[in-house]
Amino acid sequence: MSDKSLQERYAPSTQCFGCGPANTKGLRIRSFPEGDVVVATWTPEPHHAAFPGVLNGGIIGALLDCHCNWTAAWTLLQRDRLDAPPCTVTADYTIQLKRPTPMEGPVRLVARPVEVSGDRVTVEGTLEAGGKVTATCRGTFVAVKPGHPAYHRWG
Repeated sequence: MSDKSLQERYAPSTQCFGCGPANTKGLRIRSFPEGDVVVATWTPEPHHAAFPGVLNGGIIGALLDCHCNWTAAWTLLQRDRLDAPPCTVTADYTIQLKRPTPMEGPVRLVARPVEVSGDRVTVEGTLEAGGKVTATCRGTFVAVKPGHPAYHRWG
């Protein structure tokens, strides 16, 4: 594909806190397709802590939500052979925090589609730190239609 992430390639002006390349105060995750999964590496900063040395659970949720959402968009782009991904939004998602996520070093996000039906994609994702899965996610993401407030946000 390229050295640009999905976000940088398809939505460079997006302001989303989790994945918007244009949000200088956001998390700015960068998701890349790799075979049948989408991966991202992200490095926490001290202000992302829940307490010393441990990543905040809300930040974990935002990372997995945005990364899984882009996995859904990429899945629909590939399935429908589109030039750009449809704008997808989160319908639902659950996070399981398996163990504390250490803040030293980067974390790795891995997501894969597990069900695709019409304009909906169910995605499962993991967050790994220090070689261990520290959190998992399962969510449903939906491509929005004209008239939805998010419809043009990736343009």
